[in-house]
Amino acid sequence: MIIYTFPLGLLLANCYFAVCGKTKKAIIIDPADEGDFLLQKIKELSIKPLFMVATHGHFDHLMAALEIRLSLKIPFLMSEKDLPLLARHQKTANYFLKYEVDPVPKVDRFLKEGDILTFGQEKLRVIETPGHTQGSVSLFTLQGAQSLFTGDTIFNDGSIGRTDLEGGSAEKLRESIKKLSKLPPQTLIYPGHGETGGKLSNVVFRN
Repeated sequence: MIIYTFPLGLLLANCYFAVCGKTKKAIIIDPADEGDFLLQKIKELSIKPLFMVATHGHFDHLMAALEIRLSLKIPFLMSEKDLPLLARHQKTANYFLKYEVDPVPKVDRFLKEGDILTFGQEKLRVIETPGHTQGSVSLFTLQGAQSLFTGDTIFNDGSIGRTDLEGGSAEKLRESIKKLSKLPPQTLIYPGHGETGGKLSNVVFRN
């Protein structure tokens, strides 16, 4: 799997292209912002996105979703448990950013524990990791180099996602981190913000 990372928007949310190196089929994880930029990168890389996936429903991870949906006509996937956040997407973004943003497209498929996302010869398994939001999910590679897309659950500097926002729960986040700690310790983390590629063992055992 080839992973491209793009920190986007005022809040520098990480958008990822996870790409099958043999087929060029891909998924877009957290289409955070700057839709024109992402569409240009897709063209430059000659990749074929099959769908978009949101690790959770916070606005800073979703602001390019509508533009990509309209341009590429690909499905949008996320947890049903974060739908209340989508209903307030524009209002919340305006509060924090002080400008208007596009609405989020309709969710085409709801993610749940154990779902397998296939693109070309690559597969990612959905792991429900609530705590930062009710519907937060992480995505774990099933072959090749072991990688984990964690959204805002855990970060490479050892910090964890906020639990003081709507739908947050410190208790559930601790349970989610415990669940992730059972994955192979050499797994590389690709979080929703900040540096990427740290080992899981160096992060979860700090919490």
